[in-house]
Amino acid sequence: MKYSYFPGCTLKSKATELDKYARDCAAVLGFEMEEIENWQCCGGVYPMARDEIATKLSSVRALADAKAHGRKLLTLCSACHNVIKQVNNDILTDSDICSRANNYLKLDDPYNGETEVVHYLEVLRDEVGFGELKKAVKNPLKGKKIAAYYGCLLLRPGAVMAMDDPENPRIMEDLIRALGAEPVIYPQRNECCGGYLSLDDPEAVAKRRKKIADSAKEFGADMFITACPLCMYNLNKADSSVPVYYFTELLAEALGVKE
Repeated sequence: MKYSYFPGCTLKSKATELDKYARDCAAVLGFEMEEIENWQCCGGVYPMARDEIATKLSSVRALADAKAHGRKLLTLCSACHNVIKQVNNDILTDSDICSRANNYLKLDDPYNGETEVVHYLEVLRDEVGFGELKKAVKNPLKGKKIAAYYGCLLLRPGAVMAMDDPENPRIMEDLIRALGAEPVIYPQRNECCGGYLSLDDPEAVAKRRKKIADSAKEFGADMFITACPLCMYNLNKADSSVPVYYFTELLAEALGVKE
């Protein structure tokens, strides 16, 4: 299967290796990621105001491009996924936002929410299947105790994201098992790390990330994995004894494609 791919700013600038791991793993697992031409930053934060149209247009452009190619839109970053999927929901459920976005973009074929937005993790679970993924593993991550960190963007709002149970998720724990490691269940795994407050209130952020790191450590975690670049950056400052990895890096290691 081929997907239209929206990489986002971080994975195309500060963390290009994480993007490469995702592409290399896709090739091994039998699906393609075709990057959208001339994509623009999603903004990183979903605009809540109903009259705020301009900051939603980059998401609508990406969604319309995927529709034009007859594909699902694949995301890799939790923030990008959250913004684009919520904007798509706006187009589907709010006729005023839909008409205004189409009037701004002047698309030859108006966009009305036809594209399905999927996260890379969902492709692994629903298209590849964790059972098949397990068969493809060449270097099982045996003996590693890994704490999945979901953060606040990947699963919420639950009715729109609809990826997993926002209070008791399992998609990343199932991925960890498929890679041959042991998932660590701990209380703070889907709490906010405070990343968006890094500049405004660094002390509050430091307390949040320490609480998350201490929680994972208390339950025996050797490391974190996450699907959010901002969470990865923020948690890496918390406790060097519990390193943080993007899920595509550990996936690439297990599949034997990490250089």
